[in-house]
Amino acid sequence: MTFADLPAFDELKDKKCFWPSEPGSREEGLGFSRNAARHEIKTIPNYEGIAWDDEWHFNPQAGSQWDGFRHFSTLMPDGKRVFHGGTTSEEILDPKSDRIGIGHWAQQGIAARGFLIDFVSWAEERGIAVDGLSGQMISLDDVYEIAKECNITLKAGDMFFLRCGFTKTWESMSMAQKLQYRQNTADKKHAHSGLEQSERVVRFLWDNHIVAVAGDGVSFEVRPNHDFEWDLHNFLLAGWGVPIGEMFNLEDLAALCKRLGRWTFFVTSSPLNHPRGVASPPNCMALF
Repeated sequence: MTFADLPAFDELKDKKCFWPSEPGSREEGLGFSRNAARHEIKTIPNYEGIAWDDEWHFNPQAGSQWDGFRHFSTLMPDGKRVFHGGTTSEEILDPKSDRIGIGHWAQQGIAARGFLIDFVSWAEERGIAVDGLSGQMISLDDVYEIAKECNITLKAGDMFFLRCGFTKTWESMSMAQKLQYRQNTADKKHAHSGLEQSERVVRFLWDNHIVAVAGDGVSFEVRPNHDFEWDLHNFLLAGWGVPIGEMFNLEDLAALCKRLGRWTFFVTSSPLNHPRGVASPPNCMALF
């Protein structure tokens, strides 16, 4: 999408901006055997003390990230798994193939209006306990009610941001609890709060022409799966080609929305320009 393709926006009026993502990856490494980022200051031969380089080694999935289309596959009727557009694992592993690599997104970037559904604040105002690692399901009815209270009118081409409470929960945990969560993911005993899985949600996303979804949760949708038939990763990534953003830090963004009394904003994102990339830090800004 180029700026020439964008509809008229009424979002840039408060001269505020926010970066809703964590730097690099979380140092705890999170789960699924995803390690923390390693960063090293490097000397430049013959330029010691004059100039420095650095080297990074990190897994984009260990922090705020866009799931690219190479990340998740869907099961076909013949029993085979394919990625978006029928792409195969063999193509993804082929060093000469950049099919559906995230570098294609980087050529024009992502720019759209975003809206925030702040489930955490809404639930706390009603005395509902929030735990981002409990498997708490956020229903579509909750989304509709929050949107109505916040005067959010959906528009075609919107990006849907959902604050389910993961960041707030994670920051309150001890290191021992975080390491236990890491072990739980290895044992497939983890739980993530997120959006319900249902035909209603899939139709909601399709009918409203949502172009990307993102949240502070680890999976955006609830885990464990409540309904495998309506798993959103299948529909969004493997099916429609709609990016899923995960582990965005929405705490300060939610506070700013509340202070301004508006829950819509202009969003820009510049994914990593690597042709074969599977995922990318969002390099994202919300502009008011």
